[in-house]
Amino acid sequence: MSTPPRTPSRVAVRGALTGVRRGRPPTDGSPDYGRSPDPAVFELVADPFDSVDDAHGRLCELERLFYERGDRRGPFLVIYSRVTAEVGRAIEAGTFADPAWVEAYLVTFADLYRQALLSFETGSLDTLADPWQVAFESATRGECLIVQDAVLGINAHVNYDLALALSLVGVDADRERKYADHCAVNAILRRLVDEVQDRLAERYAPGVARIDESLGRLDEALSFVALAEGRDTAWRAAVALADSRFGVRRTAALWFLRVSSTGVAYLLLSPTVSDRLRDRLRDVERGVGAAAAE
Repeated sequence: MSTPPRTPSRVAVRGALTGVRRGRPPTDGSPDYGRSPDPAVFELVADPFDSVDDAHGRLCELERLFYERGDRRGPFLVIYSRVTAEVGRAIEAGTFADPAWVEAYLVTFADLYRQALLSFETGSLDTLADPWQVAFESATRGECLIVQDAVLGINAHVNYDLALALSLVGVDADRERKYADHCAVNAILRRLVDEVQDRLAERYAPGVARIDESLGRLDEALSFVALAEGRDTAWRAAVALADSRFGVRRTAALWFLRVSSTGVAYLLLSPTVSDRLRDRLRDVERGVGAAAAE
C-alpha cells in the first residue's frame, strides 16, 4: 500500500502531535539557522536592556521595523510594547508597594524576550527556548493567522519567560507584598485589552474588529482570564524555583515550564492545520470577502 502524500495539513498535524507529546519542536523543516542575523534587528537586541525606558524604546523600534517589513513577529510586539509602557507609567505613579522590585522584574522580563530574539537571529538553537522556537518559526513561515502569531508570542513570554523573570529578580523577602504587586499588574492588563486589540486590528488584522463586534465582551473576558491564569501559574512556578534552588524539584519545575508552554504553542496552532479552515479564517481576519460579512 502506498504512503499517503505528506500535505501541509498532514505535516502540521504531525508537528502538533509531536510538540504536545514531547514538549519540544521537531527540527526537521526548520528555517536555516545558519543564516546571518539581520543587522537592523541585531543592533536592537545585541545589548541587554538597562531600564524600562530603554526596553520600551527598543521594543517599539523592533515593532516598527517588523511592521515596515511585513515581518510577522510584529503583532506580538504591538501588544507587548504597549503593556511595557503602561506598567512603567504605573511604577512612576506609585501604584506598587515595591516599585524598585517591579521595575527590575519588568526589565528582566523584557530582557528574556530580547535574549530569545537574539538567539533566533544568530541561529543559536541551543539557547532558544522551545516555545519561542515555535513562535518565531511560525512567524517566519507566515502561514498562520496574525492573531495566532500574537498569541504564540504571549504564550512563550507569559507561560515560559515570566516564571524565570520572577525567579531571577527574586520572590523572597516579603512575598505577600511582591505577590500583591504581581497581581496589581493584572488590573493594568485588563484595562489594556480593548486598546491593544484595536491596535492589532489597525496595524495587522482589520477583521479582528469585526470579530470583536460579533462576540461583544466575550473575547476580552476569555483573553484576560487566560492571561491572568498564566500569570498566576508563573508566580507559583517562581515560588517552586525559589524553594528548590537545586535538585529534583527545581529540575521538575523547569521541565514543566518548557513542556507545558511548548505543548500550548502547538495547541494554539491546531485551528489552522486544515488548509481550508486556515484560508477561511484568514479572510475573516483580513476583513475581506464573504467570510468577513457573515
